[in-house]
Amino acid sequence: TTKTVIDIMKNLLLALLLISPVSFSGAEFDETLNLAKQGNVIAQHNLGIMYDRGEGVAQNDTEAVTWYRKAAMQGMEEAQVDLGVMYMRGQGVPKNDTEAVEWYRKAAVQGYAKAQYNLGIVYDRGLGVPENHFEAGKWYRKAAAQGHVKAQQNLGAMYADGDGVQKNKIRAYVWLSIAQASGDEKAVGNINILKSDMSPDQIKQAQALVTECYESNFKNCE
Repeated sequence: TTKTVIDIMKNLLLALLLISPVSFSGAEFDETLNLAKQGNVIAQHNLGIMYDRGEGVAQNDTEAVTWYRKAAMQGMEEAQVDLGVMYMRGQGVPKNDTEAVEWYRKAAVQGYAKAQYNLGIVYDRGLGVPENHFEAGKWYRKAAAQGHVKAQQNLGAMYADGDGVQKNKIRAYVWLSIAQASGDEKAVGNINILKSDMSPDQIKQAQALVTECYESNFKNCE
């Protein structure tokens, strides 16, 4: 029983380390490596981070990719995105935008907001896939509905311009307003431009929808 409790506490610690950006020490490396070799997916991902950042061990992109891949192959969304980023940047592997997109997609279909945002970006810019603003809007919307601020700003800008979606000032206001409230600087400038082209009634209607959007946890925003 004692051993089981200790194992649980170790896994809990690793999970907590994964929740937010952290710094790893050299003392944590051996324990993380040991668990990673046993197939612990959280440890594999954390080991990738350690090699990626050079925390607790010498920085090594190739090793980072190795451990990100092991965790990604087990279906961990965060590792799949991190591996995709390595392919997109050509760090530890030859640059391959198409491969990056495939890893983003694996995580996105599992509902991971960061991956959905990244898919929006690649479709928006034509990176590894044909440029397709309709697809970009679809993935931005999925991420925005989970509270991803940059996706909210990008979706709002698309509604303001009619780019990939039907132009809609009210929906643009809603998403830009929400992104602005979270401190997105691009949204601040965009919403000021948008408001100058809206009637008082449109702004009033949009503000009511902003309230509904918040109350529904980003589900009823359009």
